[in-house]
Amino acid sequence: MPEAGIYSIGALARMLGTSPTTLRSWEDRYGVVVPERSAGAQRLYSRDQLDQLRFVCQQMALGLSAADAHRALSERLAAGNSGFGADRDEPAERRILLVERDPYAADLAEYFLRTEGYDVHVARAVPDAERLINAQGIDLAIVDLMIGGGAGLRLCERLGDTLRVLAVSALDQRERALAAGADAFIRKPFEPLTLVSAARDLVGTSAMVREAQRVPSE
Repeated sequence: MPEAGIYSIGALARMLGTSPTTLRSWEDRYGVVVPERSAGAQRLYSRDQLDQLRFVCQQMALGLSAADAHRALSERLAAGNSGFGADRDEPAERRILLVERDPYAADLAEYFLRTEGYDVHVARAVPDAERLINAQGIDLAIVDLMIGGGAGLRLCERLGDTLRVLAVSALDQRERALAAGADAFIRKPFEPLTLVSAARDLVGTSAMVREAQRVPSE
């Protein structure tokens, strides 16, 4: 069963150092990486597709055209080679804000994120989250949309222009989350590795990351 799409096209473009227009063009021209579409027709990319497009960008950085890079990707996929995982440059330390109403879920997520070396701050209410963001220089906010009776969506709207946001919810609210400005959405319950992997991807696009090299869109 294919991986569910969790990343918006804007988030994916930032992670790859390209533009949403380029990604749409590649999809239309080559049809190799085709994202899932939400009910509202928003493109949603899986982690596998992120790694596949990283491969394309790497091949283009080595001198291949976009067409040849996608052909190479297609050949690898046809041969059953799914090992596209790329080395991800990881900053020495990043601050993650976990906005979570469920104490058990917060403790579990905090444990796994700290195990990966992140500096994790936990807020159990939206006002606490806003104070921490102002005081701590947060790189990524992981927001439970149901916190404060649904105030998580409004928090996503306020944060979307200033830092990366990963929305989570026990309800299927990815359409509303992305519309509110979240970069990605994961539905509960999820494996801890899913959360950690998404955080690792998104945190590399925060304000302190060095500027990614642009590749031709062809």
